Amino acid sequence: MKKIGFDNAAYISRQSEQISKRINEFGGKLYLEFGGKLFDDFHASRVLPGFAPDSKLQMLKSIADDVEVVIVINSGDIESNKMRRDLGITYDADVLRLIDEYRNAGLFVGSVVLAQFKEQPAAIAFKSKLETLGVKVFIHRNIEGYPYNVSHIVSEEGFGKNDFIETERPLVVITAPGPGSGKMATCLSQLYHENQRGNKAGYAKFETFPVWNLPLKHPVNLAYEAATADLNDVNMIDPYHLDAYGVTTVNYNRDVEVFPVLNAIFERIEGVSPYKSPTDMGVNMAGYAICDDEATREASKQEIVRRYFNALCDLKTGRGKQEAVDKIVSLMNQAGISAEDRKVIKAALDRSAETEGQPAVAIELPDGKIVTGKTSNLLGASSAALLNAAKYLAGLPEDLLMIAPSIIEPIQELKTGILKGRNPRLHSDETLIALSMSANTNPVAKKALEAIEGLKDCDAHSTVILSQVDMDVYRKLGINLTCEPRYQTKKLYHK
Repeated sequence: MKKIGFDNAAYISRQSEQISKRINEFGGKLYLEFGGKLFDDFHASRVLPGFAPDSKLQMLKSIADDVEVVIVINSGDIESNKMRRDLGITYDADVLRLIDEYRNAGLFVGSVVLAQFKEQPAAIAFKSKLETLGVKVFIHRNIEGYPYNVSHIVSEEGFGKNDFIETERPLVVITAPGPGSGKMATCLSQLYHENQRGNKAGYAKFETFPVWNLPLKHPVNLAYEAATADLNDVNMIDPYHLDAYGVTTVNYNRDVEVFPVLNAIFERIEGVSPYKSPTDMGVNMAGYAICDDEATREASKQEIVRRYFNALCDLKTGRGKQEAVDKIVSLMNQAGISAEDRKVIKAALDRSAETEGQPAVAIELPDGKIVTGKTSNLLGASSAALLNAAKYLAGLPEDLLMIAPSIIEPIQELKTGILKGRNPRLHSDETLIALSMSANTNPVAKKALEAIEGLKDCDAHSTVILSQVDMDVYRKLGINLTCEPRYQTKKLYHK
């Protein structure tokens, strides 16, 4: 059983207090740049065991009457169909999903901002779609020289050309589908327009990582670097905070590098900057909620290894670069870890070797037991591993037949006959459907199906890159999956 290392309730309470305090300091209006994911923050829940993926959302819900959400999307990302890897959807589709999720949680979504707008056809079409759906849309133009040409940026020809976002509530949360969307520029543009109107308003930044009051090379912070290896973010000591207060804190290179420019923008807008360092801008209380440092260290080391295999697979599939792999290797060396520290890897490779190189999957269960699944005529390795894990969790014999061939065979006939597929083996989603059908009449199958929920937060490894549908099922079950960077076949096209 994995140890809890993070006090989620204490985090929500302390974070809410800190944000309320910052609102009051700025006269009742705060633009809060929300880095990372507002909910579904699975990276944080993996490296800070005990952190609920929706912690930040729950924190905002506790002060919901004061909160207004503004979602920013980079117009270039709409044009390029940029994808959210973890969900398998485009950024513009994710904006719609986020609006629904926030509204379902009881939060007010005021508008969407199309940042770095250059009349991109796809962005224009998305604007029209949002407005048809009754969503307010504001345009922020690409500003030449941003962020360094301060005199141009803070002028009628810079921020002045942006739409002023009409907001109603004291806390305006500026969020986005992913990094590079233009959240900070949106906040600064709003400060300019508020000042032009004689209104008091402030800016703060809510980034969970790096955790500013943990050591620079703490595994939690190294795991953040691994997660952003493709962006080439680097954690570093905040020299401005050290100089101003004599206190060592951690920030990352982009914030440190741009801080003098931000300071100049603040001074030009308001006459004086409210901050002496990048760390001052943040309101993150995560470091104060760690209750077992060793548990977070171990969890973070495991995450770095997972990120390593993700980067290898991205390289294999053409979505990543060698530089990202090399960076994570360096981070693994700094943390004193290797691929051998991920137990499921050896178990999966050994199982594959036993079956003459056929694909295999290994899953480490909460009590440390590792079960494996091999490829057969009926099931793919990922499906077999799920069933074997369910049997173990339900206390059932390993050789027990839970899904009758009379249920599997019609599904295979549908796949290869009517639908003209080439692979008769059941994918993970098809296997779970077959298991649920069996559970209607077979109490043993029902017991195994109910045990599936126990796989949440378990680690798994596949000896080949799984299909998207299998990866999606594992993700939805909360299983932390990694794959060897190779395909099962030598085909050029893989679904």
